[in-house]
Formats: sequence, structure tokens, C-alpha cells
Amino acid sequence: VKCALEAGVVAGGGATLAYLAGQKDKIMADMDFVDEDEMRGAEIVFRAITAPVQQIAANAGVDGAVVLETVKDSEYGYGYNAATNVYENLIDAGVLDPAKVTCWGVENSASISGSILTTNCLICEIPVKDDPAAAGMADSMMGY
Repeated sequence: VKCALEAGVVAGGGATLAYLAGQKDKIMADMDFVDEDEMRGAEIVFRAITAPVQQIAANAGVDGAVVLETVKDSEYGYGYNAATNVYENLIDAGVLDPAKVTCWGVENSASISGSILTTNCLICEIPVKDDPAAAGMADSMMGY
């Protein structure tokens, strides 16, 4: 709530980021790139910001690519409401995200990507699978 009070709200459900992806050509035309690497980096960001709307759609059992194509060239605020399975103005429907949180998500994603590129490594936790046979054995020894 504090973030929403500080910076306002944007259309939720990934609609704001999808809208920006639809405005890629206009935004890219206004940018002054130092070199081709900067331009490619911007293109990667535009491709990456389409992921939230596609993932939300996929979680709702809908094809994310279809939702993205429907939403990205629409007016600002128009999106897919996964709770009602309806395309609508998400601001009017009350599907909102704090603007600050949306910005932080993009900034932190870029930061992590930059770290991976510069260090050329990634550390992650591999989940440990429980062995059902070992668990059963422990239960049988409980009486001893």
C-alpha cells in the first residue's frame, strides 16, 4: 500500500508491460543508442517484459501468446483478467499493481541479468527429492 501511495498504480496482470512492449518501435525511435550492444539490450528488455502477461495467462489455462497479441496493441489499461477469463480495462476492473513495484521488478531483473553476464556464472539451489523407500524404512524402525 505504501508503494501505491508513493508512486501510484498501473494496470495489473502484466498489461502495463505488455502495452509498453507494443510501443517498442516508438520508444526505440526516441532512444539514442551508443552502440549496437545497447540497442540489442533494449530489444531483450522489450522481449522480457512480455513474460508476465504470458505467464499469468498460462497459469489460467489460456495460451499466453494469444493473450499477448490481443493486449499489446490495445489501449493502455486493456488486458486479460485471469480471474474472470475476460478481456477488459483492468484499471476499471480493479486489477492494479503499484507502479513502484512494477519498476522495481524490471530494474531488479536487469540487475540480475547484468550480474550473470559479467560473472558468467549462476548459483542456484537444486531441490532434494525425498526417497520414498528411505522414509518407509525409518517408519518401520520406530518400534525398536
